[in-house]
Amino acid sequence: MNFIFFNETGNLRSGWRAAVFLFAFIFAVILLGMITRNVFVEMQIEADPKAGTFLVINALISLFPAILIGWLCGKLFENLPFKAIGTAFTKGWLKHLFFGLMIGAVTLSTAVLIAFIFGGLRFEFNFAEQNAILRSLAVSFLVFAAASAFEEALFRGYILQTFAREGFAWLAIALTSLFFGAVHLNNPDAGFISTVNTILAGVWFGVAYLKTRDLWFVWGLHLMWNWMQGSFFGIEVSGLKEITATPLFREIDSGPSWLTGTTYGVEGGIVCSAAIITSTAVIWFLPNLKPDKNLLEMTSPKADQTLI
Repeated sequence: MNFIFFNETGNLRSGWRAAVFLFAFIFAVILLGMITRNVFVEMQIEADPKAGTFLVINALISLFPAILIGWLCGKLFENLPFKAIGTAFTKGWLKHLFFGLMIGAVTLSTAVLIAFIFGGLRFEFNFAEQNAILRSLAVSFLVFAAASAFEEALFRGYILQTFAREGFAWLAIALTSLFFGAVHLNNPDAGFISTVNTILAGVWFGVAYLKTRDLWFVWGLHLMWNWMQGSFFGIEVSGLKEITATPLFREIDSGPSWLTGTTYGVEGGIVCSAAIITSTAVIWFLPNLKPDKNLLEMTSPKADQTLI
């Protein structure tokens, strides 16, 4: 029984640690959701599920438990400080965020460019009122920022990290990427290619985390991919069109679906596959992206720390 639950150092095994985190996270999110709904009812606030304010609040009540419970599990089971979770302002965090934003924008633009070259996508400038466009860009940025932060704190946060400390980083990336793909199955017009691409995106984000060992770089990638896609190019983001009311450009998608993704957005076409695979390889070999040494020690298997 001890072997099943505890490793050779006497710590609870990573699988059980991840299970405790998930149970506590789900409980906390349900509880916070109930409290938030009751507050809305008491204050007689009409909650529109498609409104930007509601989407940001919904993301934040999932983000904070993901970070807080991840830190508490790290402290309780592995005696780790808060910064081990990857959200602290450690050395290089701003550089990592900047690189994430830039690479995310370039990767998305690469997918769009491929579709444009092959005649699947065209764009026209949105001649709506300038203030409406600027307001839409700002609101959608906040929504995508909160949503991508939550997803990274959950999928590349404690679950992936605690497995990585046991030497199972690639197994954790595979499992979390499959889960990442599964949670997008109910999105509008999701299909085989879109699911494969979402899994590939999970690998992309997982490799990005391993490269810097913080969540700033991967958050930048995820945020800029979504924001550029929906708010700049006017393309559906994982099948969703409502987040950006007035994008900078209007998309003209002539397909075919396997190339451009049509109503799901480029994430449903092979242009996304090509861009993400290329970006993953580039990130892995980038020489100037390095983790904080102390953070690397906290997120590596004990057996490897003599090599750091």
